[in-house]
Order: sequence, then structure tokens, then C-alpha cells
Amino acid sequence: MIDFITLIDKLISIIILMKLLVFFLMILILLGCTKPVFKSDWIDKTAPESFVTRFETSKGSFDILLNKKESPKAVDRYYQLVKHHFFDNGIFYRVDSNFVVQFGISDTIKLNYWRKYKVPDEKVIKGNTKGSISFAISGKETRGTDLFINLKDNSKLDTINYAGVTGFPSFGYVIRGMEVVESIYAGYGDNVFTKFDTLYLNPTHFLEIFPKLDVIQKAYILQTQ
Repeated sequence: MIDFITLIDKLISIIILMKLLVFFLMILILLGCTKPVFKSDWIDKTAPESFVTRFETSKGSFDILLNKKESPKAVDRYYQLVKHHFFDNGIFYRVDSNFVVQFGISDTIKLNYWRKYKVPDEKVIKGNTKGSISFAISGKETRGTDLFINLKDNSKLDTINYAGVTGFPSFGYVIRGMEVVESIYAGYGDNVFTKFDTLYLNPTHFLEIFPKLDVIQKAYILQTQ
């Protein structure tokens, strides 16, 4: 009788151990399937001379043609961001219907990874005409993830001295779906800046505060030329 009880105890122990092993195996599988937030070797990837990206948004889709010769370092960073899905589920957080539509700010953790690798400043070769795309700047070598599409000809941005940097070099332009870009919700204007810290800390909550803002469902490379 004692041996039988001992055997039952051992069987129970083995079953518990097997369940634990299955549990940990499932965790390892899930971790293996999770996409990394950032890898340092992503920065080493260089862009083709010309390529098209597509943005699928809550208002429809639009395509952007990128030209490396117009701002090589900017295009390399843009290519890296799109290739590794940085803009997916992003928010068009600032829209001035007579100026620009802006996007590319995410939670602080993701931003800090990319900001460690600075993009050198470059001269303006191509101007900020309607439909062109440029990086926002806040000082020297601060082009990182924050982008804007010009909703009109903004030639003043070509020569303005802002935070010690002259001009905002554009490096591509919308070739399809400009009407989609122009339809992105602009009702909040610059009022979003009253809660701007929330965008860095909790983008989901930021969208709850400003629920009419449009979003990027996904952005990806459509073709290289």
C-alpha cells in the first residue's frame, strides 16, 4: 500500500513537471514570434536610389516616391524606419490644413532606441513644395523619426534658420493619393500640444483624448526603382 501511494505521488510530480515544461516552452515560442522593437544593425541598412512606399491609413492609402539624391542620409533613415514597421499604428498627431500633416512620434522607449543614432544634417536640394516629405528638426542632427508632408508650397522652410539648422530638406513626394493626405483630420490643430507628453508616454491614451485623429494602419515598401 505504501509503495502504491509513493508511485501515485511520483506520477503526480511528473505530471506537474510536464505541465511546467509545456508552459515554459509556450513562453519561449511566443517570445520567438515577437518582433523586436529595435536592433542596432538596422541602422547599417542603406536605401536604394529610388523607391516607393505605401501608407495605408484610416482615410485610405497614399504612395510616396523617395529620391536618395535629394537627401541621402534622410532617405536611409526613412528606409530603415519603414522597413522595420516603425510607422505601423502611428498617429497623424498634428494637422494644419494650411501647412503640414505631421507624424512619426511614438512611445518614448521606441524613440530612444532610434534617437541614439543621429542623422547628419544636409543642405536643402529639393524644396518643400506641396506633397513633399521632410523630417522635422529641433536642433542640429535631430532628424530622427518625426516627419511632415507639406499641404501647400512652403518655400520658407527651404531657407529658414531653425534651432541652428538652415532649412528642412525634402526627400520625396506623394505620387498617388494626395487627396487622402488632404482629408486627414485637422480639427484639433495645434491644440494637441496641450497633451503632447501623453503621446510619448501612452499613444493609446493620447488617441482617446483626441479620438478623431487619423492613424496609419501600416507603411511598407511597395517597390524599388
